[in-house]
Amino acid sequence: MKEQAITNLTEHLREQNRAEDLHSLLTQLRPFFSLIPKAKTAKIVRGIIDTVAKIPGTSDLQITLCKEMMQWTRAEKRTFLRQRVEARLAALLMESKDYSEALTLLSGLVKEVRRLDDKLLLVDIDLLESKLHFSLRNLPKAKAALTAARTAANAIYVPPAQQGAIDLQSGILHAEEKDYKTAYSYFFEAFESFNALDDPKAVFSLKYMLLCKIMVSQADDVAGIISSKAGVQYLGPDLDAMKAIADAHSKRSLKLFEIALRDYKAQLEEDPIVHRHLSSLYDSLMEQNLWRLIEPYARVEIAHIAELIKLPVDHVEQKLSQMILDKKFVGTLDQGAGCLVIFDDPKTDAIYPATLETIFNIGKVVDSLYVRSAKIVA
Repeated sequence: MKEQAITNLTEHLREQNRAEDLHSLLTQLRPFFSLIPKAKTAKIVRGIIDTVAKIPGTSDLQITLCKEMMQWTRAEKRTFLRQRVEARLAALLMESKDYSEALTLLSGLVKEVRRLDDKLLLVDIDLLESKLHFSLRNLPKAKAALTAARTAANAIYVPPAQQGAIDLQSGILHAEEKDYKTAYSYFFEAFESFNALDDPKAVFSLKYMLLCKIMVSQADDVAGIISSKAGVQYLGPDLDAMKAIADAHSKRSLKLFEIALRDYKAQLEEDPIVHRHLSSLYDSLMEQNLWRLIEPYARVEIAHIAELIKLPVDHVEQKLSQMILDKKFVGTLDQGAGCLVIFDDPKTDAIYPATLETIFNIGKVVDSLYVRSAKIVA
């Protein structure tokens, strides 16, 4: 009855957004925890921490709560609960971008959990470690941690939500390596898992699926996926943003692309995964548009190109200089006259590579003759 009363009180405080009262409730319950089994204590503690997480703007309070509970669990020698609270704290630190502290906490926890062979917790920790390394742009370590999570998951039954999280992370890593087709299949698996559970993460999986379609130049498929039975129930700003980007990509219009980025800033630019891929897509789209415009000319005013492409002159000038440095075309910027001068591609004389190849082949013949003569002398 006391346990049920705690659950009801926790829910009541959550409805009223009284996060500080939940914090003090957890402290006041400590004497009661010594009277009930450790498993029930763990359930109540994790339940209260999860409830605090549902109240918006409580990230700092959650971190404080986890740190206090870690000290208490160490003093009470409750290893099972401490490990789970530490994993939760590492996740919160990662969300607040305190990566170094989160990594230090996880590295010690991974060794401890591996020694105890707690596979379910190990899957969570390895997955969290993969996300952390990805945030730090360390792809090899992110992939290694994800492989470890998959290995541990194969040995046990993994809840659908956790399996969906593994698939989502796999898709993100494959997309980072530009393998968008494989990434799409992982995002689809994650979407099916989250969709069955009515998990809010389903919309992110669907959003990344649409991103993959755009990145492999299949933007025409986006409208079909959105209007499908699965897509209709997630209609909202996230899908509208991806549809706007798909339309801009189909029409190869930089202006529509920039309008979409401006109108859906929260859904596109503030999502680090989408933003990273859209930056490269914008660059390639801009290069294609610029190349199409400058192709007929030997000398053209930069202002004229900027007017045609409907972008600021300095922005166009910067991109053209980058294209020249990347050897996308041969030319130079005459900044005094404000012009771009394009040269004909210098035709390489075939005699030089042919001569080098002949010398290389003669060298091989001389080497083989040397080996044969050495055998005869011996």
